[in-house]
Amino acid sequence: VQLQASGGGVVQAGGSLRLSCAASGDTFSSYAVVWFRQAPGKEREFVAGIRWRGSVHYADSVKGRFTISRDNAKNTVFLQMNNLKPEDTAIYYCAARLGYPALSALRTMNYDYWGQGTQVTVSS
Repeated sequence: VQLQASGGGVVQAGGSLRLSCAASGDTFSSYAVVWFRQAPGKEREFVAGIRWRGSVHYADSVKGRFTISRDNAKNTVFLQMNNLKPEDTAIYYCAARLGYPALSALRTMNYDYWGQGTQVTVSS
């Protein structure tokens, strides 16, 4: 599976962006897909994840502001980011793994496939 992340950009605090993670090479519907982010000088952190049946899991820092969804017919997972804050500034990566893990495992398990990352910059 090849993943292509897109949709990043520069936005003012309080603004919105929608990231996309498009897959090719296999049917995406059987994969768990997650978004991670990494800010300069910080470790990579889990943002949100979605299983192939649609159940979701979020980091506490983005709950109520970010929404992850998927369109299996289009082999794409989306991350709608609202009310963005300067601390959301990071490179966002999507990742995928075949299977149906426990929701709590989405943030810690290893992923087989990674997108190239898309930069999100939120100005104050």
